Amino acid sequence: MTASSYAALVPELSCSDFQTSLVFYTDKLGFEVMHGRPENGFAYIALGKAQIMLEQSNGFWSTGELQKPFGRGINFQILVNDVEQLYELVVSQNIPVFANLETSWYRIDQREHGQREFLMQDPDGYLLRFSEDIGDRPVR
Repeated sequence: MTASSYAALVPELSCSDFQTSLVFYTDKLGFEVMHGRPENGFAYIALGKAQIMLEQSNGFWSTGELQKPFGRGINFQILVNDVEQLYELVVSQNIPVFANLETSWYRIDQREHGQREFLMQDPDGYLLRFSEDIGDRPVR
């Protein structure tokens, strides 16, 4: 990867079991490893334009004790091209869904932005919101 191919904001998720998380993201959700240091329990992964770093929890930058579910108070919106296909993949693998696939409209000034979305948690409890853009409409 070159410096220009990195997203401007990339969350680095501490993992209680790096290998379990890596398999979850790559084998179950379709993320690709862009680069990694498996000997250090680290991988930089991507799904489309979304990028995440996974790291075995090591206390290096910990601001407090990690307790599951990790990432309380945050959800990561990940834009995908076909959210229904990903939702069906998740359900077919019996991965628990936090919020089922639905259409949501969010007001932005005098327009509403629509997206199809569902939420699930990764092995450490990070909340992932997979979304697909369905366009805009006037506020009703």
